[in-house]
Amino acid sequence: MKKLALIFFIILSVQLFPQDIPEGFVEIREVIPDIIIDLRYSTNHNFLGVPVEGYEADKCYITRAAADSLLKVQTELQHFNLSLKIYDAYRPQRAVDHFVRWAKDLSDTLTKKEFYPTVDKSRLFIDGYIAEKSGHSRGSTVDLTVVPVPLPYQPEFDINNQCECFESADKRFKDNSIDMGTGFDCFNSLSHTENAALSPQQRANRLLLKSLMDKYGFKNLQEEWWHFTLRNEPFPATYFNFQIK
Repeated sequence: MKKLALIFFIILSVQLFPQDIPEGFVEIREVIPDIIIDLRYSTNHNFLGVPVEGYEADKCYITRAAADSLLKVQTELQHFNLSLKIYDAYRPQRAVDHFVRWAKDLSDTLTKKEFYPTVDKSRLFIDGYIAEKSGHSRGSTVDLTVVPVPLPYQPEFDINNQCECFESADKRFKDNSIDMGTGFDCFNSLSHTENAALSPQQRANRLLLKSLMDKYGFKNLQEEWWHFTLRNEPFPATYFNFQIK
């Protein structure tokens, strides 16, 4: 009887008292209620082709410091009827571990056509596309783009009808982002922020995002136009692993 009571108490505790979010973190919509969220790793529209471990809800956690800085970027964009759209922010270490296991399974090429059509999967570690640690797990790194307001229509992802991520905007997945030259998580040199093959408009769009993010304290990863880290991040040596739920 005591054992049953203990089990009941544990179940009730889990239901009534959800996991603690570390101090210094917020769900980004607590700070920026009108920001657009397209959390790709909680869906099958990502390079794994399945929801990623650790992403159990459509919630976007980030450090308070990073969220406060993003609010300033969002405020400037709103003057031009634009908004930030977040693809990813805090990423649990268990999600990174899932990436690593997937990358080692060379037989799984379900999403190759969209995300890495020109890269042999055996080179994902060598070429730096996958690593065993990610700055996202420290909580102050964000993957994002800029979208028009009102938000244009974006179709559902069809894994059986993939389009190469570096194709022109009218041929690749119809993301509602302004044209940044590639889709998100495109494993291709065209994703490099200052790639010389970009059109003038694509270059201007990337510069808009990069300059505003830089203005408010973020540094861009030059290999990924969408990837930014807060320069003065509050947890520069801590890799968190709490689940997103």
